Amino acid sequence: MLSPSEQKTLATFRQFLMTPNKMLCFWGPALERHRDGLSKLEDKELVVPEGRAGGYSLTRSGFEAMRADGRRHATPAVR
Repeated sequence: MLSPSEQKTLATFRQFLMTPNKMLCFWGPALERHRDGLSKLEDKELVVPEGRAGGYSLTRSGFEAMRADGRRHATPAVR
């Protein structure tokens, strides 16, 4: 189960259509806002820090977690 901070951080990766091993840079207020979520996701090996300050990439497991979390929060289609 993902914490609210982890869900919020994965939503940011989803917003930018990130795939595994592609770096997303968090900086300024966004980095501060997501610091807790990034730390927890890193502990679970769902993201890895990159050589750049604030740069993180999804692992394959992180990508799958991001997709699964997105399906849980998706609005059902109306017919």
